Amino acid sequence: MSTAKTVTFDLFKKQRPYCTDEHEMFRISLRKFVEKEVIPYFHEWEENSYTPREFFKKLGDQGFLCPQVDPAYGGLGLDFGFNLVLSEELERIGAGPGGACIHSSITVPYLEKYGTEEQKKKYLPKCVDGDIYTGVAMTEPSTGSDLAGIRTTAVREGDYYIVNGEKTFISNGLNADMFFVVVKTDPKATPAHKGISILMVDGDTPGFSQGRKLKKLGAHSSDTTELIFEDARVPVSNLLGEEGKGFYILMDKLQQERIICASAALAVSEEMLKSTIDYVKERHAFGKPISSFQNTQFEIAEMATELSLARSFLNDLAVRHMQGADIVTKASMAKWWITDMARRMSSRCLQLHGGYGFMEEYDIARRYRDVAIMPIYAGTNEIMKNIIAKNLGL
Repeated sequence: MSTAKTVTFDLFKKQRPYCTDEHEMFRISLRKFVEKEVIPYFHEWEENSYTPREFFKKLGDQGFLCPQVDPAYGGLGLDFGFNLVLSEELERIGAGPGGACIHSSITVPYLEKYGTEEQKKKYLPKCVDGDIYTGVAMTEPSTGSDLAGIRTTAVREGDYYIVNGEKTFISNGLNADMFFVVVKTDPKATPAHKGISILMVDGDTPGFSQGRKLKKLGAHSSDTTELIFEDARVPVSNLLGEEGKGFYILMDKLQQERIICASAALAVSEEMLKSTIDYVKERHAFGKPISSFQNTQFEIAEMATELSLARSFLNDLAVRHMQGADIVTKASMAKWWITDMARRMSSRCLQLHGGYGFMEEYDIARRYRDVAIMPIYAGTNEIMKNIIAKNLGL
């Protein structure tokens, strides 16, 4: 009689070398919070195309926002691994709650590194506790990935910049109390990117208004809007870093932003495959579960393999980023490949659900819509490939 043991491979086992017991305690606490404060209301938020501002304040009150901020400014001083946990756990639910990751891991780090001492004392404690919620405004109606082509101008007049222009597709556009706005302070600069600066614009700034809430294909519970500047008067003291250095500030933080994007896409992909595996085991056709069909098994096997490869790659990048390594090229690889994988997987998982995949009562229908934006935001995947090619010497 054979005594060989059956070996089961657990695809979803948490294998993250950057995670300690403290990270997992943070995850467990956050997951309990999500179960109480998000899951019971999420479908309502999707229907209303809005995640209430109060939710993000609760995140801050519980210590989940901006975990990396120095204790001198009210933070916990934790490492980047906690930001990844925040991204994974919120994005597993949906894009609306996941907007907190833009605030915590993308916009606030600009202020941490490039803000003056006065700016950091003024804003960071409120960013940590959720009294201030932030967004970043780069994209314009006629300009997306080509930041050098922005048209929003900021002309200095004494102690103020007079800002004119429009921004669009701005995440956190309704809920944010402060925006990091990319502007042209020197329209005649050559090359053009040397004329770009970043201003921190408070929501009550005279001449600034949040435009219409945009109706989107997916990510319904995330608030995405236009921003309008009509002779908006922004104090010179709200300039982030040096005038004309805005492009370099943005580039400095894009490595981290793209790791966060890849992390979000991977978390969503894991959720899609989990739900699909459960479905094909329960759904019967021709007298047996469709999980027993060879085509189903091959599809699941291929997606599981891609997930494992993506997880290993992202784990390595997370560790190296936390060590301070320059991984711009590989971060670009991760952003394009993992978000593209998520888009492919959404279609494959929906197909395995058959007609039920097209029904709103099944989560895969929403996932299919939501992941469509992932290869587009934070720099399109085509731009990612350009960066990779350039860094390969092409």
